[in-house]
Amino acid sequence: MYAILFLLAIGIIMVFSSSYVWAEYKYGDMFFFLKRQLLFAGIGIIAMFFMMSIPYGTWRKYAKVILLICFFLLIIVLIPGIGMRRGGAQSWIGVGAFSIQPSEFMKLGLIIFISSMLAVKQKYITSFKKGFLPLLSLVFVAFGFIMLQPDLGTGVVLVLTCMVMMFAAGARLLHFFGLAAIGVIGFVFLIMSAPYRISRITAFLNPWEDPLGDGFQIIQSLYAIGPGGLMGTGLGASLQKYFYLPEPQTDFIFAILGEELGFIGGTFLLFVFVLLFWRGIKISLEAPDEFSRYLALGIVSMLTIQAMINISVVIGLIPVTGITLPFLSYGGSSLTLTLCSAGILLNISKATKI
Repeated sequence: MYAILFLLAIGIIMVFSSSYVWAEYKYGDMFFFLKRQLLFAGIGIIAMFFMMSIPYGTWRKYAKVILLICFFLLIIVLIPGIGMRRGGAQSWIGVGAFSIQPSEFMKLGLIIFISSMLAVKQKYITSFKKGFLPLLSLVFVAFGFIMLQPDLGTGVVLVLTCMVMMFAAGARLLHFFGLAAIGVIGFVFLIMSAPYRISRITAFLNPWEDPLGDGFQIIQSLYAIGPGGLMGTGLGASLQKYFYLPEPQTDFIFAILGEELGFIGGTFLLFVFVLLFWRGIKISLEAPDEFSRYLALGIVSMLTIQAMINISVVIGLIPVTGITLPFLSYGGSSLTLTLCSAGILLNISKATKI
């Protein structure tokens, strides 16, 4: 729990530090994003403790209902007039002054459902027809709905998380090799079918070819991290947040953290994520039954994969995908669902007594 609360606290500090310039310019209130993030964090903490108090076995009873609700939300977000479009993706449903992102719910809902299935049918996972294919089909149906928005980053996190769970359950490597071959073909098709994805790939390979266009964001991210050096420029002293790095409080918040807190600050943050991963794996290994074992593994894998992808994007290791950094990035649905997932993990931890 301490690692989670620490990451949340650092996130609130960095959201304010990275956003107050943009908030003052756009909304006339330098605390605009901070106040909303504090509200999201407050709701998320309450939700986390609520989830922590619910016996994890409850989620197994309602796994099918939860999954159906998640699919329903993924469908209605695609309906014009209901789904809200931001940044080229129709991924949000407006609720008053706020909005929810159904794909975030689907990540957790699918983890719960697959955990319940593996707990019952794990012995069939080595069979392609009886075990691997049914689960794989479900994962790719969910992935397909998410791609209709489109939201490749969230879809990749969902697929990789489910693959980790199925691999841990004993799925055959031969099946994964076949899936990898199909995945490469499908990934190439997804890239070729959308010009903006091709632009992201070319910008990743050589961002300086179009420094004021597709390569702008990653170049500004590297310009933020580079001057940070060993100790950083100091908390609040970032230059890139002065309208150079677009919306630095969201997907690229790690760049501002690297600029202000330096290599030491960024490395310490990575250490906390590694600690969280280690604790999650230990909880999974010590879990009292199969369902809780896969559920804990799925949650910690989701958080770790998402953090790895986000940080890899920010430091230029992979193309831009547009996903948040867990516990740190500004955002309501992402932060709330992340803390809900952490609450379920903590409930399993209580059962394991570690």
